[in-house]
Amino acid sequence: MHKSTVATFLAISLAVAAPVTVCAGDSQSLETVTLNEVAHSIFYAPQYVAIENGYFTEEGISLDLVTGFGADKVMTAVLSGDAQIGFMGSEATIYAYNEGATDYVINFAQLTQRAGNFLVAREEIPNFHWKDLKGATVIGGRKGGMPEMVFEYILKQHDIDPILDLTIDQSIDFGSTAAAFSGGQGDFTVEFEPSATALEQEGAGYVVASLGVDSGYVPYTSYSAKSSYLADHPEIIQGFTNALQKGMDYVNTHTPEDIAAVIAPQFPENDLETITKIVKRYADQDTWKENLIFEKSSFELLQDILDSAGELSIRAPYEELVITDYAQNAVR
Repeated sequence: MHKSTVATFLAISLAVAAPVTVCAGDSQSLETVTLNEVAHSIFYAPQYVAIENGYFTEEGISLDLVTGFGADKVMTAVLSGDAQIGFMGSEATIYAYNEGATDYVINFAQLTQRAGNFLVAREEIPNFHWKDLKGATVIGGRKGGMPEMVFEYILKQHDIDPILDLTIDQSIDFGSTAAAFSGGQGDFTVEFEPSATALEQEGAGYVVASLGVDSGYVPYTSYSAKSSYLADHPEIIQGFTNALQKGMDYVNTHTPEDIAAVIAPQFPENDLETITKIVKRYADQDTWKENLIFEKSSFELLQDILDSAGELSIRAPYEELVITDYAQNAVR
């Protein structure tokens, strides 16, 4: 679907659709939307602020949150209709488009602008350098997924060959890497929060580097939906985006302590002090965008990373896979 076509149906649909206004307690008026997220992590704090502060309810949405544990699984859920919206690395939308999907998945909002994972070692390494990974075994991510590709991108930036200079174990399921490392596998592991901090608290590992800091600004995660769903439900997508923007505004105007207190119910396995520490870690590395607009320059950088990883058969057109109308029109 061309961007001009998307814009046309968006304009028509929004012109005829009445604003969605419901009372927070009027559950019968809410539209249920299933969101499949790639992982459940404090990395996505704006999303959880939006949930806990009732921003989705304010927009007429009853959100059913499901964790897919991997972009491939999220994409499968969206394509099959099990989820209306997917939250994952947008590389998955490029793969699906290049494979010839007819009702392909379009990105409509970007949440994070840095990688959210950390390199965890078995021992403390006060003066860690990426060259310390030479000859080591590292538990990495799924081949072709953003965590793994950003990791390899950093290695290449430091003249380290991901194939010849170290062993990257890509055989472990996304949600099981921390347990595998704790159980004795690997010399290092690449982990999201709260797993990275949990390994530190267990005495099983030590965070020695941030992939978000060392990779620079990268369009790491975005929200997407099938082109048919966008065509049929523009008012829901706009309301969903409005809620996210409110969550984004909150994290960008409040302290880590404030944010942690709001999202704590989403992470009952962690105490408030731990959540605050993780929020501060992400805030300090400038993780969250000020708005949800997925810029063309970011999309092209993503494809540069895919190309560097040998995962891109052909470059996909930004105009086909990204629509910015919803983010630009988000109520703040």
